[in-house]
Parts: sequence; C-alpha cells; structure tokens
Amino acid sequence: MRRYILAGAALALLAAVAVPALFIWGPWAPEDRFAACRSGGSRSGLSELGGPFTLTDQTGAVRTETDVIDGPTLIYFGYTFCPDVCPFDNARNADAVDLLERQGYQVRPVFISVDPARDTPEALAAFASMMHPRMLALTGTPDQVQAASRAYRTFFRIRDPEDPYYLIDHSTFTYLAFPGAGVVEVFDRDTTPEDMAARVACLVDNGAGKP
Repeated sequence: MRRYILAGAALALLAAVAVPALFIWGPWAPEDRFAACRSGGSRSGLSELGGPFTLTDQTGAVRTETDVIDGPTLIYFGYTFCPDVCPFDNARNADAVDLLERQGYQVRPVFISVDPARDTPEALAAFASMMHPRMLALTGTPDQVQAASRAYRTFFRIRDPEDPYYLIDHSTFTYLAFPGAGVVEVFDRDTTPEDMAARVACLVDNGAGKP
C-alpha cells in the first residue's frame, strides 16, 4: 500500500512538470474569445494539441479521431492498472458528464490506455463499464499509442518493464475536444466535476465547437 501511495504522489508531480507548456493562460495570454469560460482567464496554444490517430476500442473495433470526436469529447490518457490517479480522474470526468447530461448536454468520456501490453479489449471494457456507460476506452499498438500521445503532447513512461506489476508515470490532463475545432480546453487534476461541467457548458453555449 505504501508503494502505491508513494507512486501516486510521484506520478502527480511528474504530471505537473513533464508535459510541455504549449498552452498558457492568464492575463498575459493573447486574446481569447472564450476567456469568460475559463477559470484562469485567457488561454493560447490549444491549437497545437490533438491530431490524427487510429486506435482500437473495448469491442475490438478500429476507431479514428473522426469516429471518436463526433461531438463534445473529454479525453484522458492513462491505464487500467493505475492504482489511484486514473480511477479518480475518470470518475471525476464521468460525474461531470452526468451533470452535463442533466442540463441537456451530451458529452462523451474517452479513456486512451498507454499500456497496450496489459490493457486488452476485455480489460478496457471492464474499466469503462465501471466508469460510465457511454465511456469509450481505446488503445492500440505501441506505435499507435505513441502517435496519439504525441498528438496530445502527453507523457508516459513505464518504470520497470521487467516487473509484471509495473507502474506507469503519465500526465493527467483531460482534454475537451470538438469535431472540426480540435482541443478547446484542458482540465487539470484540481478541477472539480462541477467546475468542469460549468466550463464545458459555457464553451458549448458560446460556440467553442465551431471552427
């Protein structure tokens, strides 16, 4: 248990410092027409995030970014064997999706596994079913996963590949993407379900999904 607690703390620290700072927010950022929807004010650099990918979902079907992002979509990179951070973050995302649904917004939660060696379709299906009935869980070959990770500028690293119970350090951002518009917002681990839902609703209402 102590190992897992220390692992979670180290992972959170790595997530805070390892992801390239391609987006900035605050009063010094360039003009942002959606600044009123963001808790930190204006933000820029989001257009650098996202891109093409080809992955396989929990049913074994091949999916591309156009299949996956067919409406407002929350995207998270992690792995199902993650002892603490991934379950917590994805449960938070699922809660936000439920809050939004009660307000009339349909948002898809997506989980992309960076652990294709262990995350079989069966493992992904079990994880997704625990999180949300509409969650889409994806992984692929190592090259496909790397390509998706690079597109979203995420970080992941297997600590000890020889250990069958290996842990993976990885970034922990959640990305809000729209078809045709790409990533329009990024949420960190401190974001509550209520704040996430409010910001997503604001962005939808203000046309963030329109290129």
